[in-house]
Amino acid sequence: MSPSEAKQQIDQLSAELKQHTYNYYVLAMPTITDFEFDKKLEQLAALEKQFPDLLDADSPTQKVGGFITKEFTTVKHRWPMLSLGNTYNAQELLDFDQRIRKAIGDNFEYVCELKFDGLSMSLTYEQGKLVKAVTRGDGTQGDDVTTNVRTIHTIPKRLHGDGYPDEFEIRGEVFMHLKAFDRLNQERVDNGEQPYANPRNFASGTIKLQDSSEVAKRPLDCFLYGLYTEKTLFKTHWESLQAVKDWGFHVNDESRLCHTIDDVLAFITEWDKRRFELSYDIDGIVIKVNNYGQQQELGFTAKSPRWAISYKYKAEQVQTQLQAVTYQVGRTGAVTPVANLKPVLLAGTTVKRATLHNANEMLRLDLHQGDWVYVEKGGEIIPKIISVNLEKRDPSAAAIEYITHCPACQTQLKRQEGEAAFYCPNDEGCPPQITGKMQHYIGRKAMNIDGLGDETIDTLYQKGFIRHISDLYVLKDHEDDLKQMDRFGEKSITNMLDGIERSKQMPFEKVLFGLGIRFIGETVAKKLAAYFKNIDNLMAASFEELIAVDEIGDRIAHSLIEYFGEEKHREEIEKLKASGLQFVTEEKEVTLASDTFAGKSFIISGVFEKFSRDELKDIIEQNGGKILSSISAKLNYLVAGDNMGPSKLEKAQKLNIPIISDDELMAMLES
Repeated sequence: MSPSEAKQQIDQLSAELKQHTYNYYVLAMPTITDFEFDKKLEQLAALEKQFPDLLDADSPTQKVGGFITKEFTTVKHRWPMLSLGNTYNAQELLDFDQRIRKAIGDNFEYVCELKFDGLSMSLTYEQGKLVKAVTRGDGTQGDDVTTNVRTIHTIPKRLHGDGYPDEFEIRGEVFMHLKAFDRLNQERVDNGEQPYANPRNFASGTIKLQDSSEVAKRPLDCFLYGLYTEKTLFKTHWESLQAVKDWGFHVNDESRLCHTIDDVLAFITEWDKRRFELSYDIDGIVIKVNNYGQQQELGFTAKSPRWAISYKYKAEQVQTQLQAVTYQVGRTGAVTPVANLKPVLLAGTTVKRATLHNANEMLRLDLHQGDWVYVEKGGEIIPKIISVNLEKRDPSAAAIEYITHCPACQTQLKRQEGEAAFYCPNDEGCPPQITGKMQHYIGRKAMNIDGLGDETIDTLYQKGFIRHISDLYVLKDHEDDLKQMDRFGEKSITNMLDGIERSKQMPFEKVLFGLGIRFIGETVAKKLAAYFKNIDNLMAASFEELIAVDEIGDRIAHSLIEYFGEEKHREEIEKLKASGLQFVTEEKEVTLASDTFAGKSFIISGVFEKFSRDELKDIIEQNGGKILSSISAKLNYLVAGDNMGPSKLEKAQKLNIPIISDDELMAMLES
């Protein structure tokens, strides 16, 4: 066989196998047997072995992995993966439309896309090859799951066509088709295994498997819908969607370009009925302003873009019977009631539990033993009870009353004035509080300690090794005792102790958040650390000094004073200090390139050919300038590009603010 004949046969076999793989994994409708598939795969492998120069990295013989990923590397997103604002009614969409018109005028379009119920994923390509796949994570950083994502057959490992940049990012949603999900679940049931709850959970869990060859066996798919580049290639989102299709990306064909908000509402109405015909789950519609320049003009809030919104379809509601109310104790001592229900199918998921939130909600529902209740799953992971069917209530059924003592340690519960939740005050002796605090402390958003997980914390607590966070830092003194425990191998102990040691380098704001003080979230911890600089200043702060900090209100201030007022907490902090943890904010020295723009303020608006807006922002700040968020008489310069918003231009002209181009900005810098 000549090389040219071999290439023709290899190309034909590759195309056939890729199609059969798609039929099996995605459509769940195989057209050949496993035996026939394996024979074709063997034939392809033999040809590739005979003609090694014709072996392609994208060949079906190369796709099933076997590489065991011991841990996932955390990767910072180049562009944050923000969430979308949600709406559930037409009036809020009309209000959104009016806000857009007020900001950029009437000359714009929308793109409507189906909102897939899956796992958000960011893919990076260099020179047309897939080099990185990262989960959304917390929006600023996620897990590098490249090895697993390479096994998803609808994600191209190498692009075809031309016109794509040397490096870019594209985002989408990893999901599973319903038929494939049902087939896999039936296999698990037949094997006596626990079935998965829903396709989304399955997709998410699969992406986090350690063995990529196992991921390859799971039928995942991916729709791509968002292109991110350093320099703008297209004027509109719609153009980019058409282009990335030509590059080989799997783009959903149901998107639509809409010229008016009425077109958007018609699209939403259409898919409210048609969504049940799809082979995959959607839970709404995403609406985006089409023009990229107008998107930049509209900008972002801290959590979401102002140029996009998601319309969520009304949640499905079912009726089932209440079997019992149980209670969970959180790490802060808050006690949450949970309704245990007769299993019922809701929105593709078998529901057995529903949150009751707090005592006030139980009072509102007036629950009785054995009540029939209406359950809804509207944007919540745990479904909630909406109301009780009083017609089905047994007249002799007793009312369910909120408990008075902690279910874990029997301490009498308390409720602070103005709060809805009851809590257990026994934070030093209540097991779920003790382990919960430490599980929070080791978590990714806090101290991110490798080698330690929730189960390990539970085990160490039960064996008497830890009762306080500070106990983690003396575990090295008990290494020999740890080795005597089941499932604690030498390597895992070393990894754990190394992770604990590395955590001593985490910044003050992470330590403060990790302490688990009530109402002190990640953002609040950052503000407090930046303002007070060290733990001693923070512990000594008065109520007035605390509320003087931006976004720190009465509730947070009282919580801090109460926490630091207890000697046991101050002693714990001293132990952590002695262990070498960081309780001082590191002052970062900023070195300016020049002071050319010192005392000058700027706003950047529009799209630029030579620079991205972030690049211009960095140039201004590196040379002493300040970036403002809105136009006022204090503004010195408006740096204007193409497609800038008419409202900003009009306001700048009224205030006689100099409007300059990016070229003029650079000329100012050079002079």
